[in-house]
Amino acid sequence: MRLTLAVALLAATSPASAQTLHQYGGLALSAAGDRMATIEGNGGHNVVTIRAAADGHVVRTIDPCPTCSYAGLTFAPNGDLVFLSRDTSAGTVRLTYADAKTTRTIATIGGIAQTPRVSPDGKRIALLVTLGAAKESGATQAGVRMIGEIGEKNDEQRLAVFDITRTNEAVKPLSPAGRYVYEYDWTPDGRGFVATTALGNGDNNWWVATLDAIDAQTGAIRAIAKPTMQINQPRVSPDGRSVAYIGGLMSDFGSIGGDVYTVGLGGGTPRNITQGAKSTATTIDWTRAGLRVVTLAGDQVQFGTLTPGQPVVPGFAKPVSTAAGDGRAAFSADGRVAAAVVQDYERAPAIYAGSIVAPGAGVKQVTHDNDAAPALAAARSISWKNDGYDVQGWLLAPRVAPTGKAPMITIVHGGPSAASTPNYLYPTSLNAALVKAGYYVFLPNPRGSYGQGEAFTAANKRDFGGGDLRDILAGIDAVERVAPVDDKRLGLGGCSYGGFMAMWANTQTDRFKGIVAGAGLSNWVSYYGTNGIDQWLLPFFGKSMYDDMKAYEDVSAIYQAKRAKTPTFIYVGERDIEVPPTQSIEWWHALKDRNVPVSLVIYPDAGHCVTGPEQSADVRQRAIAWFDRYVKAAR
Repeated sequence: MRLTLAVALLAATSPASAQTLHQYGGLALSAAGDRMATIEGNGGHNVVTIRAAADGHVVRTIDPCPTCSYAGLTFAPNGDLVFLSRDTSAGTVRLTYADAKTTRTIATIGGIAQTPRVSPDGKRIALLVTLGAAKESGATQAGVRMIGEIGEKNDEQRLAVFDITRTNEAVKPLSPAGRYVYEYDWTPDGRGFVATTALGNGDNNWWVATLDAIDAQTGAIRAIAKPTMQINQPRVSPDGRSVAYIGGLMSDFGSIGGDVYTVGLGGGTPRNITQGAKSTATTIDWTRAGLRVVTLAGDQVQFGTLTPGQPVVPGFAKPVSTAAGDGRAAFSADGRVAAAVVQDYERAPAIYAGSIVAPGAGVKQVTHDNDAAPALAAARSISWKNDGYDVQGWLLAPRVAPTGKAPMITIVHGGPSAASTPNYLYPTSLNAALVKAGYYVFLPNPRGSYGQGEAFTAANKRDFGGGDLRDILAGIDAVERVAPVDDKRLGLGGCSYGGFMAMWANTQTDRFKGIVAGAGLSNWVSYYGTNGIDQWLLPFFGKSMYDDMKAYEDVSAIYQAKRAKTPTFIYVGERDIEVPPTQSIEWWHALKDRNVPVSLVIYPDAGHCVTGPEQSADVRQRAIAWFDRYVKAAR
């Protein structure tokens, strides 16, 4: 439930605006730290680009399949590149190997695939494969139609291994049938893997995934640990004795945040080596020089060195957001060089790279394709205290200050375990459109968010819509003390957990004049029995709905619908697994019955938060019109 209304609507960027902005995707860094690979383009078909890490100049472009999209960039130890070429029309994915001069297909997968990784000796490639996939991987993707006997067949993402010297090798999954593999890492001796895995439905069971070892010859599974929280990014130490991972309260696979834990490869009790840190780890890597980490600390993203029991020593710290491959930054094998795609609200994406340990060297910007991209808003970090917590958020303001006081829209991020971080405002994104229309936009990170430590992230357990809503309202007060915001013209929006908050706030306060709720939860009782990811609720509520129904009733807007008065626009995808459209229908019916102005649009075949370009553009237009009608015009 991590998507926010603002993030979902970035997909609505028009082709014209996309062509003016250079895109960098899936960044990978070579083991030597001298070259980077990214998927790049200015709209339309993208190509694989290899750049020098020192200055960002293009060394080579690779485009073996003009009808394919590319993903999964990873370097072999010798500096060759491995990636995936997906041909959607054929329903296949090619595992592609590129040396200094040529490219060739090692295997063709009938289905979907992700996360190739080359063995330490450079002779094999491991890959996660879903043969004959019925849907895209992940619960945020549109689900299959619920017809026939349900719950009897699930997509299985399994680990397969291929010989680099062969071409068009047959696909034979290594890991056992019935077990979904989420993430993995080779052991240094190449004899096996560590992985996060779970039996049964892959969309639903990540919240109960275990840390396991997989034999590279037989596929046999051996348990290493069964953590009491969600786990991401298992990484094996160079000596092969230990495993590190990020563990914490996470509400979505892929929304990574928590503390860093280590455990022996042979098994044992995991040890929290960042206990009490006032920051959230979002990426880890175990290099020859030790652990490297990316953390979110308040409004700062830090790349640094992690020593157990000590604060992170940052080699880079800025109020930005980052993205690289399946994490937030990439590191060289010796731990000296880091690289990432960096952006903020006022500056478009650029690649940053450099040393995080050498004095005076530093991580610096090495690409400049987007330097001329305009800043569409003025952004500032806002901090405040509430109920004893330090809370932070972002305020976006028009570049030219409006005359007098202006209306403001608060956008609540999804999750709740996530954070609003500085992403460049595309010209046709919702936030940019709101700012252009004269609104301030407030993006709070209340308790339950990343960035203030794991205790802060866990502070909304069994308290959805309680302390976090108080934090948001206190944040609005903090904004009004420093910006000319009209308290009589406030609006509220969000998708997923943000959609829940938008629905719930309607029953708790009359402060907002207009609300937009995307893929929201109005009834946690009925939601528990109809969604496709019920396991995510257990870490937050402690018990299932059937064992503690009152806890779910207490935070359900539907049980307090008589108190709702604020006009609300609701939208949802027809094939949403995470939050079924019935949740929106229930809330629409409740508001309509109470004669509260309400509009509901269900988008055909859409998944969570409606991310398709045409449909999300329609959502954006309707949302702005709703806010204009009920917020801007309010007096």
